[in-house]
Amino acid sequence: MSSHVITPGPYRATKLWNEVTRLFRAGMPLRKHRQNFRHYSSCFTAAAAVDWLHQLLRSNNNFGPDVTRQQTVQLLKKFLKNHVIEDVKGRWGTEDLEDNNTLYRFPSSSPLKPIPCPAPASRLGSLKKRPSLRDKEGFFKFRSIKRHEKEMLENADPALQTQGESQCEEEQQTPRRELTVEDEHDIWRDITLTHLQRILGVASLDEVLDHRYVNPQNIIHNMTKVNKHGVVTLDDKTNDLPHWALSAMKSLANWPKYDSAQPSYPGFERDVFKTVSDYFYSLPQPLLTYELYELFINVLGLLQPHCERVAIEALQLCTLLLPPASRRKLQLLMRMMSRISQNVDLPRLHPAIGTRTLMVHTFSGCVLGSAEEGDLDELLATRLVSFLMDHQEQILSVPKYLLSAINDYILYLRTVQVPIDSVPNADAGDAHCIPVQMYAFCRQISGAEFEQQKTESSQKAMEELLEILLTDQNISEKDRRKKLKQFQKQYPDIYSRRFPSTQKDNKPKIKPPLLSIKKTKAFSIRN
Repeated sequence: MSSHVITPGPYRATKLWNEVTRLFRAGMPLRKHRQNFRHYSSCFTAAAAVDWLHQLLRSNNNFGPDVTRQQTVQLLKKFLKNHVIEDVKGRWGTEDLEDNNTLYRFPSSSPLKPIPCPAPASRLGSLKKRPSLRDKEGFFKFRSIKRHEKEMLENADPALQTQGESQCEEEQQTPRRELTVEDEHDIWRDITLTHLQRILGVASLDEVLDHRYVNPQNIIHNMTKVNKHGVVTLDDKTNDLPHWALSAMKSLANWPKYDSAQPSYPGFERDVFKTVSDYFYSLPQPLLTYELYELFINVLGLLQPHCERVAIEALQLCTLLLPPASRRKLQLLMRMMSRISQNVDLPRLHPAIGTRTLMVHTFSGCVLGSAEEGDLDELLATRLVSFLMDHQEQILSVPKYLLSAINDYILYLRTVQVPIDSVPNADAGDAHCIPVQMYAFCRQISGAEFEQQKTESSQKAMEELLEILLTDQNISEKDRRKKLKQFQKQYPDIYSRRFPSTQKDNKPKIKPPLLSIKKTKAFSIRN
């Protein structure tokens, strides 16, 4: 018997069900039992099945050590309902199974759940028309060169910046295709989904994510409208947590320092905890939403040993797709759960369960769930919520690299020369024609060409900066020599070409008029 990780892909929840079924049927020990004066061969008790299956789930990388015995009992009930097992009299179809010595067996045949066929091409056709950003290496290489020059210019003298601005003014004489709000929304969505597809390692997101539920405005809001703690702020306060719920969460998270006037009767903290859990379970759907259920199930495939960083990055992007109100509630809930788990001053909330385990199992159902009853919902939700709670600060923060990439790309499209003649006809019928046009400007180049362009562009820029250091009359002689010495140390090749090594001291000869320049504020040449 061997197990394997069910990697991301379509219908992962069904594949997980089939994997557990296969392992259980192949490995569960069977023997002869006596019950009511009769002997039954090749069977097992419910308690023995719970023992064996519980150990299997805890050691399986698809589920992890947070699986409880009670969850294992619930899974066996579903096995009985779906005829994976039956009692020794051949009865099944109910969920009347307890952790006791009742005898069960495997039916002669227990078919695995069929994997649904891929969606017809006609259904996915409209989705696949949306241009992809996967193979647009030319822009990203171009951007890295321009960013280097931009950083150099920002640290240089205003005279050089003025020179660059004048060049931009000349470029602006070329007619451009103006970006609309819809174009920018497409960019936010496409770049985010492209990164997500790369992390998940799937050929297409179409079968794990319904693009109808990807709202670029949610992505923009979740990345740009946050408070100093990184928590999403809402424009419409009616979608926020009610004051009493937020007050209860703060009371538990900061116990006992939040409110000195709060009641002190025994068990008060348990009542507050129940109030919080009741509120989250009263919401119309889980915080990760029914629409994104399949996507988050697939991210669970990344929760493997030594893949923690990849899983965190994937969850960062997935949670950006949530409605802002759901993301805010998720952030506040995870912060509360994490702080309660670490609060040694908070009285025990359950007599038999540790605080961390209680947090995970109490709130897993209101975080992840499917619109239809899922066979493994409880196990999968526990696995995900446990990881979310342990890494909530990283997962629920704004990914700076993505924000920078999107902003740089939009800035690039606003400034690059794009002749009007190259703009596709708006009547062509393709609502997403902009990405096709804007990428036509970029030609994908080889790595060698990119390195050559990067070197030439950077060296030319630094040569211009060196000339400014030599000729700028607003730099004092002392500062000039200091900057030249720094430049020589950081860019010896460029410096030696400007000042050949015939001079023993390797110092440039400064013209006499420059020696009497009055002092001004120094600037740094470091990038």
